[in-house]
Amino acid sequence: METFLVKALQLILSLSILVLVHEFGHFIFARIFKVRVEKFYLFFDPWFSIFKFKPKNSETEYGVGWLPLGGYCKISGMIDESMDKEAMAQPPKPYEFRSKPAGQRLMIMIAGVLFNFLLALFIYSMVLFTWGDTYLPLKNVKAGMDYSETFHNVGFRDGDVLLRADDTELERFGEDCLRHVLNAQTVTVLRDGVETIIPIPEDMAQRFMRDKQGFAAYRFPMVVRELAGNDSPAAIAGLQPKDSIVSINGVMTPTFYEVGEILAQNKDKDIMVGFYRAGAPQSLTLRTDTAGKLGVYSLSYFDIYQTVTRKYSFLESFPAGVMLGVNTLKGYVSDMKYVFTKEGASSLGGFGTIGNLFPAEWDWQTFWMRTAFLSIILAFMNILPIPALDGGHVMFLIYEVIARRKPSDKFLEYAQVTGMFLLFALLIYANGNDIFRYFFK
Repeated sequence: METFLVKALQLILSLSILVLVHEFGHFIFARIFKVRVEKFYLFFDPWFSIFKFKPKNSETEYGVGWLPLGGYCKISGMIDESMDKEAMAQPPKPYEFRSKPAGQRLMIMIAGVLFNFLLALFIYSMVLFTWGDTYLPLKNVKAGMDYSETFHNVGFRDGDVLLRADDTELERFGEDCLRHVLNAQTVTVLRDGVETIIPIPEDMAQRFMRDKQGFAAYRFPMVVRELAGNDSPAAIAGLQPKDSIVSINGVMTPTFYEVGEILAQNKDKDIMVGFYRAGAPQSLTLRTDTAGKLGVYSLSYFDIYQTVTRKYSFLESFPAGVMLGVNTLKGYVSDMKYVFTKEGASSLGGFGTIGNLFPAEWDWQTFWMRTAFLSIILAFMNILPIPALDGGHVMFLIYEVIARRKPSDKFLEYAQVTGMFLLFALLIYANGNDIFRYFFK
């Protein structure tokens, strides 16, 4: 329950920031062009709101709704999700959106997406300035990776060290690495000290999404960082920090995960643990607890392998943040082609999937990195030419500029309703996928 609450809180805070910035983009450009903004709300407020106020001499009501699914900026004289047909039936007024030149209206509609993208670039820059960029080069992972069955089936073996996808060097593990592998014709790995080329099938991305088994994980030995307590099984038996466990009951366990698998089969049992201490092989017998644990905290792969850290000055952080944001956008856009496949559609997720982007424990660096990523997604999704999204309004405005005539209000109303129907259907489908995966997979 605590994990759920931590993730939910991060998700709500992140989306609140993104919605406020997005709607503020619309708001500020509307005010620049002297368009009246009737309401500016975080979250939606059907029937009632949690909080609202209207400053003296202000035309805008500010508030917080009770339905945490986004927010909105209600601009006078604009056909939007409020579907205020009564207001639209009145003659246009000088302060209304519909009375302004197409160029101004276009800037107002693009502003939300622009602000989200600029926010992402700013967050990335500040993360690099504050924490730097620490990563584990794949070439330093001497034990290689453990691969899913999907990748075993095309020729990968546990222990392979990733080197190149086609001619692109695979520097670090992550989404870019996976993207390069899925789109490559061949992947070069280091296997038993020899470079080995693995052909990649053309439908590798579809297999990856269909099987839902993941790609790979770091292989690293189980090395004791500290004991869980003086009364833990490990402490009683005599294990010490820096001991490297290599076998259990005579079965070799070269990785942390293999130790865990065998321990899970020996709950509350006496086992023989083989380990290295100061380079010398030793062994001892201990009894696991009822959960199959030794009572130790282990070193992570970041502790075992040599990492690389690059620090950025305040001025250096901005071009680096821009590059990171642009590359993130490029990667996300390139992945969109899979949405229109059967495997891609089944991989769509809703709020549960988005919430799982955040860690179970609060970490500000991770929070801001995920928020920047979501800001890029929000910007891209909103600019898609779908009625009811900013991109739909932009599409009709571009048509107006080219054709030199506006689409009729009635047409825009129908388009808005159609777009809202499509978005609600997508929302139901994506969150339905989350529910299905939670209960049946």
